[in-house]
Formats: sequence, C-alpha cells, structure tokens
Amino acid sequence: MEPRRAGTAIPAEVLAAVRRIEIRTRRLVDEVFSGEYHSVFKGTGMEFREVREYVPGDDVRTIDWNVTARTGDPFVKIFEEERELTVVLCVDMSRSGWFGSGDRNKVEVAAELCGVLAFSAIANKDKVGLVLFSDRVERFIPPAKGKSHVLRLIRELLTFAPEGRGTDLNEPLRLLGSVLKRKATVFLVSDFWAGDFTRSLATVGRRHDVVAVRVRDPRETELPPVGLVRWVDAESGREFLVDTSNGAAVARLRARARLHDEHLERGLAGLGVDLVDIDATASYAEPLRRFFLAREGRRGRKGRR
Repeated sequence: MEPRRAGTAIPAEVLAAVRRIEIRTRRLVDEVFSGEYHSVFKGTGMEFREVREYVPGDDVRTIDWNVTARTGDPFVKIFEEERELTVVLCVDMSRSGWFGSGDRNKVEVAAELCGVLAFSAIANKDKVGLVLFSDRVERFIPPAKGKSHVLRLIRELLTFAPEGRGTDLNEPLRLLGSVLKRKATVFLVSDFWAGDFTRSLATVGRRHDVVAVRVRDPRETELPPVGLVRWVDAESGREFLVDTSNGAAVARLRARARLHDEHLERGLAGLGVDLVDIDATASYAEPLRRFFLAREGRRGRKGRR
C-alpha cells in the first residue's frame, strides 16, 4: 500500500484495509491478548478515593490531619490503584519500512501489530498515542481513548507519507521525554537499522516503561543464491551490486547484521528494555503472546518475594 500525502482524500482501499485490520486485531484482542494485557500493564500510581475513621492497626502516615482537626476524631485517607495507563506507539516510518518480501511490507505489519496493542489498551480503559518518525519526528497524535481514535491511528500508520528517508531514534525519544509528564508505556517499533540512541533511550527509560519491537524481513540479511543482484539502500538511495552466489560476500553481509544485532541487544538488556522480535513474513501473534507471558511471569515472581 502506497503512503498518502496529508490533505488528500482517503481511498476506498485504505478504508477497507483499516476495516480488515480492525476485524483481525479485535478478534485477537478478544480471544488472546485482552486478559494478558490487563494482567501485565497496570496503572502505576495511587489515587485518593475517600477518608474513613481510623481503626487500630492503620498506618499513621495515612492520617488526614485536616479532617481529623475538623471532626475531633482521627480519619485516614484511603487510596486505590490508579488503573488508567498511557500507551504510546512510537513507529519508524523511514523508507526501509516499505520493504517486504512477503504479502505485506514492514510498515503494514507494524500497523496491524499496533492495532492489537491499541485495541488491547482501550479495552483496558487506557489512552493510546502515536509518534511517527523517520530521521525526524513526522507526526505526534496525543494519547486519547475510544475506537474511533484507534482507527485513526491505524489509518495514519497505513497511509502516512514521511518526508524523511533515514532513521533517527533520538528525535522521537527526546519528544517523548518532554511531552509525557506521567509514567507511560512506550512501544518503540522499528527495524533498528539506525545509529546510536542509547543515551536518549536511557533518559526515557528512567521514567517510562519502554518496550522495543523489532520488525524485520528475513530477506534483509538472508539472500537466496540467484547471482548478481542490484541492491538499493532505501534510506540513502545508494545502489550497489551483491553477488548472492558468492558465499564469502553473503557471509560478510550476515556477519555485519549479526554484529549490529548483538550490539543492539546488549544495549537494550543493559537498560532493562524488553525486546520483541517480529518476522514481517510470519505471524506476529505468537511472539507478542510470548512477550506478555514472560512479563506476567516476572510480575508473579516479584509478587512472591
């Protein structure tokens, strides 16, 4: 699906694509992810609910001294867990995202994946926002609730035409660091073919829960032996020939990709950022489900300590 310039009419095929994603993702949310999302992503704060009379055993630190002074009897504040969470989908829209060797390109896979996360969030009464970026922040849609809002986010993901070609993850992370005043969950969706962004991620990660979602197409690193192939770097526009029948050349390409990935994975692990790997030519449901189950398991172990 080709990106659409802002201000142009929405073609019927785009609306049909949004509807198909809604149907598929809502079914997954209802059947698979809703309960797991609810158990993993919970509000992180406490909000005041009411006051009641003090009873022996209550924590004296919760005494409401203003009410106690007015009534002459001790009262304590009652708090409850703050359920509402803010989720931000931060999605890489650089030119490399429009590559796909299967039925869908990486951006289309990301749009459907984000649909699952967004519908899971609103089913949990959470707010969802969207940041689209390339080598700059292209668009920011503030967090909100509701089905119509989620459908708008999916439509933007499917049709937005970025101005930038490359990838710079520092820019969206800096934006999130400035606009998110309360703790949020940030899904950073990218192929992560980018320069260093460790410092920006560390800053955001100190305050927010960041999950890295790596969407890759296997043909980016594994080339079939078909002889000379003209390779075009979608982000830089550079063209070069690769002899896919040359085992040494293919091995070098594979080794560079492996070193890049090892560096990325060490960096994320060092910052405590979870990584979810998505193959753009396969189903995203199972790796996402494994992520939810792993998170739920970790929360359970912490609760038993």
